Amino acid sequence: MCGIIGYFGKRKASEILVDGLRRMEYRGYDSAGVACLHDGVLGVVKNPGKIKGLREKVDASELAPIREAMLGMGHTRWATHGEPNEMNAHPHLDASGHFVMVHNGIIENYKEIKAGLAQHGITCVSDTDSEALVQLIAYCYQGNLEKAVTEALKKVKGTYGILVMTDHEPEKLVAARCGSPIVIGLGKDETLIASDASAIIPHTRDAMYLEDYDMAVITADGVQMFDLQHAPISREVTEMDWDAGAAEKGDYAHFMLKEMFAQPAAIRNAIRGRLDLTMGTALLSGLDLSPRDAAQINRVLVIGCGTSMNAGMVGEYAIEEMAGIPAEVEQAAEFRYRNPIVSPQDLVIAISQSGETADTLAAVREAKHKGAIVAGLCNVVGSTIARETGRGVYLHAGPEIGVASTKAFTCQVAVMLMMALKLARGRRMPRHEGEELCRGIERLPELVEKVLAQSDAIKIVAEKYADKENAFFIGRGYLFPVAMEGALKLKEISYIHAEGYHAAELKHGPIALLQENTPIIALLNNIPGKEKTIGNAEECKARKAPVIAVVSEGDEATAEGFDDRIVVPDCPPCIAAVPTAVALQLLAYHIAAARSCEIDQPRNLAKSVTVE
Repeated sequence: MCGIIGYFGKRKASEILVDGLRRMEYRGYDSAGVACLHDGVLGVVKNPGKIKGLREKVDASELAPIREAMLGMGHTRWATHGEPNEMNAHPHLDASGHFVMVHNGIIENYKEIKAGLAQHGITCVSDTDSEALVQLIAYCYQGNLEKAVTEALKKVKGTYGILVMTDHEPEKLVAARCGSPIVIGLGKDETLIASDASAIIPHTRDAMYLEDYDMAVITADGVQMFDLQHAPISREVTEMDWDAGAAEKGDYAHFMLKEMFAQPAAIRNAIRGRLDLTMGTALLSGLDLSPRDAAQINRVLVIGCGTSMNAGMVGEYAIEEMAGIPAEVEQAAEFRYRNPIVSPQDLVIAISQSGETADTLAAVREAKHKGAIVAGLCNVVGSTIARETGRGVYLHAGPEIGVASTKAFTCQVAVMLMMALKLARGRRMPRHEGEELCRGIERLPELVEKVLAQSDAIKIVAEKYADKENAFFIGRGYLFPVAMEGALKLKEISYIHAEGYHAAELKHGPIALLQENTPIIALLNNIPGKEKTIGNAEECKARKAPVIAVVSEGDEATAEGFDDRIVVPDCPPCIAAVPTAVALQLLAYHIAAARSCEIDQPRNLAKSVTVE
């Protein structure tokens, strides 16, 4: 969601801060600002709207700190408390104007903090929860900034990733986290702090990741780490595995388009070295499951939100069908609140592209508390879920900048299929079937390339339906979660109301909404249940709803009688989920482009949802 960037070094801070904010634009935001400290003077520039507007204000600023400072912080805000205006934008100053802070997360008890401060004559001027924290830090200050931060955070309920400065100590920057990511980049004669590696990767690859309740004090002498009792701690320095070029669009019109066309390479990276054709199994050492451990698993729980949950549904079907292990998909936001039944023989797989999704992280902690085996499936190395699970599989899909997930989804499905294969070979699947599935997974990049080659043909279909305001996606079996994902992509980036349904569910209510301007996208691939889905599509057609038939290559007969067709490669049901999803990504993209929507940064959406 919100983005944080900080700098302490020997270069002009404001330039690095604004560029870092630009690299985090994809996270979603509605205002931005920077604060710099120079010669004991603070300077703040804020702007509602896009980074471009902030850059213009910074370039035009006559404030000495903005023009000269080598110490500062920046922030992109995604509004939670208060409208997206300049007053509510970060960085926030305290009432005295001597302390400044940026904050990601939610201060749940901010009203109580504000009320307590008011008793001491301190009044907050913004509508935000964040301002209460900087006012509290200033109130706690007694000559040492990090101790003031420590005392204030002991009174806070909620989540935070913060940077704090004061002109009382002009050579110091303090960072702290609880539930909201902070990474510290260690460069030559400079230190960068951010909520997202993309902001600092052009400057350094050496980084430390703060854990919950960590605090870092950055000075000219380097970085010191403490806990909230102010006891010294240490964190490992790791190398960030990022390609800085992935954060640029290149010749593509949008990041989403670039990332869709990067899917063949991303899937190859996700499966490389992980398939053993000789034994017909998957090599997933990160799961840290011996054959005996795997054989003792009684149930698999997959937890995730949004796109990750849809990928988990494909995995659920594969695990049950192939391994014969009962599997369930749980909405992560509900998992810990409904007191789920979890045992030590359960394997809980937490799926999160960012590895920072707040609801999924809370579910991970609940599952661990209940004694389950917990594994993470993440794309970001060093992310919180990856660290807290201690076992799992990285996607290796590379940075995903577009808010609407594409390559992360297809890589998640590919990895879930490999997980199902590993569990199945340890149970009842014979080697020859394992070899066949290995070859099917190996074909995924080639199958996706075939779909991407049809982008122009799908664009023609998309433009016919760009003026519609409602749509339904229907499918069965492995294609039911693909229908859900297709509807999610369309609503995310085109703002068309779209719903994904199991094909049999349509007549249990939603069919009442069908009319001539309500297209149906029917997934009619060659999989079990196809004939019944065709019947459901024909019921829609009989009610004058236009039908876009997604059919397997060579199956011309199925497409006859429907309004439009999209052709995908003919492949086994579990494999078909990936190329079919790519076809629906292209459909959503071209519809959104025809509607002139802001595809990479849809309104109200954030890439990484780090609050519940």
